[in-house]
Amino acid sequence: MAPGHTPVVRVSGKGSGRVSMAAVVCYRPGQRPRLFYRVLAHHGRKGERRSFSEDDYATLIVAAHHQLNAPIILCWDNLNTHHSAAMRTFLTAHPDWLTVVRLPAYAPDLNPVEGLWAHVKRDLGNHTRPTIDQLTTTIKTLLTRIQYRPDLIAGFLGQTDLALNPHPP
Repeated sequence: MAPGHTPVVRVSGKGSGRVSMAAVVCYRPGQRPRLFYRVLAHHGRKGERRSFSEDDYATLIVAAHHQLNAPIILCWDNLNTHHSAAMRTFLTAHPDWLTVVRLPAYAPDLNPVEGLWAHVKRDLGNHTRPTIDQLTTTIKTLLTRIQYRPDLIAGFLGQTDLALNPHPP
């Protein structure tokens, strides 16, 4: 390839597949931060959903709650799935351990998960995977490595300039 030309990576398949990622980063004063995630491969098959469903998000949140064995305050962006009737039903069904705080309409700078996605996407630039399944495996590997780096997970919160306050005003 000549200098100054954009590299092109050829991949197999129709090109209609995609990978969806969802994550919950959890912070508690005095404890190490935690990361929970789910990755779904969508192969572009007829009738296959192309994104996370409300059930997928609910499963992730419940899994985080069970592993943490603690209440969750979920700071959520304004993705349409987060506002659906099915999701509202799930959220209101768990008032004993789940509280939702909505982020402003467009505020990626207040969302620690956006820092996570930026980090993962930057690392993906160093990998070439010709199939959706290989890409999915690579993403899961990158996310698993991050799970073992609490300093990095803490940094995602630090990038937001938000602070944990164990005693609200």
